[in-house]
Amino acid sequence: MGRIIAVANQKGGVGKTTTSINLSSCLAAKGKKVLAIDMDPQGNMTSGLGIDKDGVEKTVYDLIIGQATIEEVLCKEALENLDVLPTNIDLSGAEIELIGVENKEFIIRDEVNKIRDNYDFVIIDCPPSLSMLTINAMTTADTVLVPIQCEYYALEGLSQLIHTIELVRERLNPLLEMEGVVFTMYDARTNLSLQVVENVKDNLQQRIYKTIIPRNIRLAEAPSHGLPINIYDPKSTGAESYMLLADEVIAREEEE
Repeated sequence: MGRIIAVANQKGGVGKTTTSINLSSCLAAKGKKVLAIDMDPQGNMTSGLGIDKDGVEKTVYDLIIGQATIEEVLCKEALENLDVLPTNIDLSGAEIELIGVENKEFIIRDEVNKIRDNYDFVIIDCPPSLSMLTINAMTTADTVLVPIQCEYYALEGLSQLIHTIELVRERLNPLLEMEGVVFTMYDARTNLSLQVVENVKDNLQQRIYKTIIPRNIRLAEAPSHGLPINIYDPKSTGAESYMLLADEVIAREEEE
């Protein structure tokens, strides 16, 4: 039974999609069978894993509105051990299509449950907003992983996100847990990055991953080549960091 992790933060530009792409790819590189689900209408996870988001016939949007089965949407072996449910801008229309639909919060969960046993991990990239798409991801997920950028406003919005996770747990998915926080865009040259990490550790009663993702040029370049960092530049600090994060995620699975 695959563990389903939603990667979420309603604040944009915190490395959410970068984390979704590279955690998926690094878990697959470690021999785990992974399904990556792109729930962000920007479709950056889809293209970052080498799939032409405008060239795919069926997407998560078709799945949500009942125009395709999950097997029809699935892009198998986008990378070795890694399948993808792709998305493009069409998904931005899903909110309106779902008005008045019964049990609309559970559409993705019910579909993913049909195939989750085929995977060790399912990674969902959420949109940078607390929308019906994010709610669908959270009703599907076992845990929520929150990337936090090492910057002054890091904690802003985090309490709102934690509140949303608690509401989803109370009303829709009683098994949902906080996977933890992962720091991204860490710049060792600034005191600020260090202060943010310390501040979050002091103020947040959440699990914090030991691995900290650095600011890294190669990490920023990789998506434009449609490659995750461990394939684009396996020797970069970015690749090493995401491999370590994958190790931590696997170790947590084994603890349980």
